[in-house]
Amino acid sequence: MTTTTNEAEIERIATGFCDHSLPKEEWTHAAHFSTALWLMMKRPDVNPERDMPDMIRRYNESVGGVNSDTSGYHETITQASLRAARALIATLPAGAGVAEAFAALMGSPLGDKDWPLAHWTRERLMSVEARRAWMEPDLRPLAE
Repeated sequence: MTTTTNEAEIERIATGFCDHSLPKEEWTHAAHFSTALWLMMKRPDVNPERDMPDMIRRYNESVGGVNSDTSGYHETITQASLRAARALIATLPAGAGVAEAFAALMGSPLGDKDWPLAHWTRERLMSVEARRAWMEPDLRPLAE
């Protein structure tokens, strides 16, 4: 978990992700969510559900990572995280900022990097199929 909750730090992380200047060690669970929230709330030109998969793949490659059947980009986790982030944003008061959204998200069960395991068995979630394409949860549906 991170204590990054201010707008400027979230923007630094998100723009660093977008322009590939964010150091690999800073691309954490919290950074994934802060970036997703920032894109959803500050970049109407970006459709995260459509655009983030390639953005993440390109970022991974830019920092020496590999997108394969065992590492790098994971479609099911990404799309589930985006759905969860959108659901959380919908609960916030009008005019809430990214930092407020991030604090609420990180204070929820989503703040735990293993949150998807409440919805998917580890075997299903870590499968090649789930990494490549969306797979419905096999334990508990995601809240919409």
